[in-house]
Amino acid sequence: MNTFSAGLSFSGEFDYKHLGANFKISHDFNKRNSTVSLALAVARDDLDPEGGAPVPLSAMLDVGDLCNRIGDVDKDVVDIVAGITQVVNRNLLFQVNYSFSNSSGYLNDPYKIISLVDSISGDPLPRIPTPGIAGPSHQYLFESRPDERTKHSLYVQTKYYMNGKVLDASYRFMTGDWDIDSHTLDLRYRWPLSGGNYLEPHFRYYTQSHAEFYRPSIDGGSALPSYASADYRLGEFDAITVGLKYGWETAFGNEWSARLEFYATDGKVPGSLLVGDQAGREIYPDLEAIIAQISYRFGI
Repeated sequence: MNTFSAGLSFSGEFDYKHLGANFKISHDFNKRNSTVSLALAVARDDLDPEGGAPVPLSAMLDVGDLCNRIGDVDKDVVDIVAGITQVVNRNLLFQVNYSFSNSSGYLNDPYKIISLVDSISGDPLPRIPTPGIAGPSHQYLFESRPDERTKHSLYVQTKYYMNGKVLDASYRFMTGDWDIDSHTLDLRYRWPLSGGNYLEPHFRYYTQSHAEFYRPSIDGGSALPSYASADYRLGEFDAITVGLKYGWETAFGNEWSARLEFYATDGKVPGSLLVGDQAGREIYPDLEAIIAQISYRFGI
């Protein structure tokens, strides 16, 4: 048995527009206990940041000075996912997916900057704005990323039914040509209660290495690199999520649920990326967040 699906996506903001299309084909065999699938998604993102996109690694200038802007920019994204789902027995389900992603075009964040710092103190270098015109008080450069990125990922998931309880475990490994390697472990355990209610503890662990061009700052006394970004999302960090979800069935057969989770990150900056006296400072601050969610689902 074959199944086809297709979709379109569009979103827009004052400085950003997205248009995408996706296609998927699935084939069931082995008495519908096995399913193979292939999905393709393509997208075009158009960026029109205020004042125009900045030239990579150009200086942040006085307000109104747009001589280092290049106007509107765009990027193209192609994603391919191939997978297989296997029913092992009446209690065990197994899934494996391989994903390929390629992005090309303007991949910078036009609003991200990086500090030029003193080679000895590690402090941001001062800047004197033009008299009567607002501008930055220190020297900042707009980030620069390569104009192409390729990612590969392998995703494995299993669901195991145990006398009403369900263990949902997954692992994902991702790598790519930006030298970011990541590992994600996600565990959920659904514990049924009376009356169609349930509890679901959740644990997620994520870790990644830093991009080859990630650096928290640039030595103002050295030659500029070809690429540089201080975006913390490209840095090395670990993250954990711990939470609990409670769900209950309504008289109409729908479902209410409430979820409370704690999220924390621990960032790391290798000593080789520090400049001057930055070693004793908190260059990558930790983050903690509490997430609360209430949802309602029709037709459980």
